[in-house]
Amino acid sequence: MKQGYETRVNENKVNAVDALKELFSGASDYIFTDYRGLTVSQISELRTKLRENGADFRVVKNRFARIAFQQMEKPDVADYLSGPTAVALAPDDSAPVVKAMVDFSKGAPLQLKGALVAGQVYNAEQAVAFSKLPSRDELIAQLMSVMQAPVQNFVYAVNGVPTKLVRTLQAVADQKAEG
Repeated sequence: MKQGYETRVNENKVNAVDALKELFSGASDYIFTDYRGLTVSQISELRTKLRENGADFRVVKNRFARIAFQQMEKPDVADYLSGPTAVALAPDDSAPVVKAMVDFSKGAPLQLKGALVAGQVYNAEQAVAFSKLPSRDELIAQLMSVMQAPVQNFVYAVNGVPTKLVRTLQAVADQKAEG
C-alpha cells in the first residue's frame, strides 16, 4: 500500500445511494422485476400504466439499491437485486400496481422477482397473488356495504309499520265512503 493513501468513498456513488434512498422513502411497497427483453416503448407503456395507479417504475443499480435498503433499515431484499433490476414503487396500495404489472407481463417479457410489501419480503409467486386480491378501496367498499345492509333493513322494517297503518286506514276510509 502506498504511503499516505487514504480510502475515500467516491462522492458520486454516495450521491447515487442518497438519491435512491430519497426515491425509496416516497414509497411503502416495492416490487422487483427483471426487465430484460423489454423495448423502450414497452417500458414507457408500463410506466404510464403504473403512474395511473400512483406508482413509479425505475431501473436501479443493484449495489446502490442494496446499500440504500440497508441504510433505510428495510428487510433484506438482496435475493431480488441481481441481474437487470427495475423497481416499481407503490406509495400506498400495492395490489393494483402488481395487478397492472401481471397484466402487462402477459404480453411482454416482464418478470416479477419479488416484493417488499408492508415490511415483509415476498417471492414472485406470492407477489403475483397480490394481483388477485381486491384493492384497499374495494375492500373498504365491501366492508361498508356489509355494514350498511343491516341498517337499511332496519330502516325498511321501521318504515314498513307506519306505511301499513296508513294503507289500512285508507282502505277503511275507502270502505266507509263506498258503503
